[in-house]
Amino acid sequence: MLGDFGSIMKLLGNRDKISAEFVRFKDSLGAITADGDAGGGLVTVRVNGRMEVMSCRLRDGAPVGGDPAALADLVVAATNVALAAARVLVADEAQKVARGLDIPPSLMKQLGGLPGLS
Repeated sequence: MLGDFGSIMKLLGNRDKISAEFVRFKDSLGAITADGDAGGGLVTVRVNGRMEVMSCRLRDGAPVGGDPAALADLVVAATNVALAAARVLVADEAQKVARGLDIPPSLMKQLGGLPGLS
């Protein structure tokens, strides 16, 4: 615990650098993309690191007019796969930022991770 206190004091001395890195990190989230598909690739969804859906593509053969419920299920499933992949990519990037700022993993865990990533 005392080691974490020293880390906190060090971080407080680098507020400007930390703030700039968090702004850069937050701004970079839109450039992170992840895809998810369902139905053997009948539906593909792309999301970004802000967890926003960027596109939804339907391959020929997707049940567009025949079964709306089946199509909705495929879109939901593909979106969930894409979001899960995006969360992993964002967490990886957050860890890089934390390591670059010399934030110990134990302290990051105590602080609840990076702001806005709950």
